[in-house]
Amino acid sequence: MAATLYLIPCPIADETAVADVTPSANQHIIDSLDYFIVENTRSARRFLSKSGYAKAIDDATFVELNEHTTNPTDIAKMIEPLLHGHSAGVISEAGVPAVADPGQAVVELCHRHNIRVVPLVGPSSILMAVMASGLSGQSFAFNGYLPVKEPERSKAIKRFESRARAEHQSQLFIEAPYRNVKLLEQMLKILNPDTRLCIACDITSSSEYIRTQTVAQWRKVALPDIQKRPAIFILL
Repeated sequence: MAATLYLIPCPIADETAVADVTPSANQHIIDSLDYFIVENTRSARRFLSKSGYAKAIDDATFVELNEHTTNPTDIAKMIEPLLHGHSAGVISEAGVPAVADPGQAVVELCHRHNIRVVPLVGPSSILMAVMASGLSGQSFAFNGYLPVKEPERSKAIKRFESRARAEHQSQLFIEAPYRNVKLLEQMLKILNPDTRLCIACDITSSSEYIRTQTVAQWRKVALPDIQKRPAIFILL
């Protein structure tokens, strides 16, 4: 039988039950697997345990694919079981794999080797932020992380604002959580007053915060405490 690479979503927030954010149909597939390519072994094992994984977790095999995996040979070795007919699952640390996630590298390699890739349904903070923002869901772009240093950082913010205005395209980006407040303060200084800004923080958790206002409106209110909390920012 031909092997399949399954992309397995997991909860974005640790406190969220697996069954609350993923369909029960996923569980049958998860239970059929014993080889997993994961961003972090500890969090992947915790996810399997919370999901009610039918097999003994200690008998499963985990290989890590993350920001420290830079050798193409190491990634090639990860798909060797699939080349021999053994299916595998990819698990991100949070949310869906292969979107703003290192899992993309093994997905790309599977396509090169004509290995079937199946994405399973689950929570994506990017799509959920767009859904709840009230901004354009017809045309949007996820831009990943902004440059850390100036003046490149300010130039990137203004470039995304210009693109949003010219193309009526929502511009999404993220920041390391410990730099969220600094980024927000900078945006409110340099963006045009009528630019709309959505802050989507802690999506799917009990502390979830999603709000869209113009920059002028944000400047008049107390800003939310988003320091060290995963957040997505959207401009339009």
